[in-house]
This record gives sequence, C-alpha cells and structure tokens, in this order.
Amino acid sequence: MSNLRTIDLMVVADLVEFIRGPGYVLNFSDSSFSQFFAAELDVDIDDPTYAENGGSKGKRLKCFLQKVDDRTALRTLQALWEVREAYLLQSGDDDPVKNAEARYLAVINRLGGSPNAAQGPQESPKAAFDQQRIAALREDIVELSALAPQARGYAFEIFLKSLFEVFGLKPRDAFRNRGEQIDGSFVLANETYLLEAKWEKSPTSVADLHAFHGKLEQKAAWARGLFISHTGFSEDGLAAWGSGKRVICMDGLDIYEMLQRSLPLDHVLDRKVRHAAETGRAFVRVRELFP
Repeated sequence: MSNLRTIDLMVVADLVEFIRGPGYVLNFSDSSFSQFFAAELDVDIDDPTYAENGGSKGKRLKCFLQKVDDRTALRTLQALWEVREAYLLQSGDDDPVKNAEARYLAVINRLGGSPNAAQGPQESPKAAFDQQRIAALREDIVELSALAPQARGYAFEIFLKSLFEVFGLKPRDAFRNRGEQIDGSFVLANETYLLEAKWEKSPTSVADLHAFHGKLEQKAAWARGLFISHTGFSEDGLAAWGSGKRVICMDGLDIYEMLQRSLPLDHVLDRKVRHAAETGRAFVRVRELFP
C-alpha cells in the first residue's frame, strides 16, 4: 500500500476534478481513462478490485492509489499532472485550483519523487522525508528570532544544516580554505553549491554579494552558490550587483513560506535556478515562483 494519507487523496481529488466535478478525472471519458492506465502503467483500471468503493473514475483512481506501492502511485500522479498541464495549456485558462502546483509537489514529496516526470522515481534519502522534523523546523525558524545575535548566528547554521539534511541535499559543515570562510555546501541535481548564510540586522548589501561571488570565482568553473540572508537583500544592492551571476538568493521569508506551505526545498531551489537562468535575476521570492 502507498503512504498517501486521506488528506493527500483529497488534494488529488481537487487537482483532477476541477474540469467536470466530483467523480470525474480531468477530461477523461471512460474509454480514454482505461486507455491512459493501460498505456502509461500497463494496468487494467477496470478490474473490479479497484471498484470496491464505487465505479466512478474518481473512486477507482482513489482505490488504485491506496492499493499500489509508492513507486506506482508516484508514476501515476506524475502522468496525470502532465495531462493536467497539457489541458490547461491547450485551453488557455488560468489554473482554477489555488496553489495547485505547491499542493501537488507536497504529495509527490511524500512519495519521495521528483517534480519532473521524465526523471521518474528517485532512489535517494529524500524518499522518506521526516514530516515531524519538518514540523519542528517550522517552529525553530520562529524561535530563532528571540536569540541574541551571536547565539542566533550559530543556531541559524545548525538550522540550515538540518533543513538541507531533511530534504536529502547532502550538506557539508562550514569549512575554511586559506584566507576565506565558506559556510557550507550541498548538492542539488548532482551540482555542488557553496553556501553563504547571514542573519544580521540590516539587509545584505552589494559588498557582501560581491564578496561571496568572488569566492566562487576562485573555485571550479562549474561551482554555484546559494546566498541565504534572513533579513533579505537591499534593492539597491541587488540592482548594483547586476545579473548573470552564478548565485541564487533566498531570505527568511522564503524559508518561512516554504515550510508553512509544505513546499520541498529541492523543488524551490530548482525553480530559483531555472528562473535565474531564464531572467538573470538572482533573487525572486517563493510567493512569486509558487503563486
């Protein structure tokens, strides 16, 4: 049986029933629904074993997702999401389901999967995200604000390492090369990122951004960076820094919203990287990437 909870199945229902209402799955007819399962999963969805709770397409899908293993449930949801996106693209309509992608990613995340259906299921530590640890991180990021500056800086480093560990990004502690300090590193999509983290009273200035990028330029040509500034970045500083850098940026509000909305960190960073590649903007808020 899959690890999908009742609330996850409710999310799935919201995502697939928005076109024709309860009991339906996207714009599938009975015949095209059967053909979809046969072609994508080599499954006979008309088998009576999937109609224990009723014969509608929606009820058969729910029963199927409950009975199969996580890998099969993941493949199914990824394939359905592709059909859903194709329908919305063809219709030209805005997505009527609020936070649809974020909610979809949270379910995919529970199954240990990637947001990219073409990549298929991932065999990695993130296949079993610890939901209790994620809930604890939501509390920790709020409690850190009450600490004195020096203690808060150290606690913030510990918090970030735990955050990267939970999402399977293989964090490494801070390390010191000759003449410079690196706050850590992690791995995203098989790429190594160096980390700079600050929690100061004022937003990060252009000087700090230049200093971090200077560290990157002394490393391998393929090295990338993530600059996390809890208090954010000055607008003038970002403008002066310019575009075309090998750094993406994140602030405390990004972290808070990501945890509150159950957005997987790896998916958020993937989206920031793609947006930076397409626009040159190193910093774009989570709420803009996941409206």
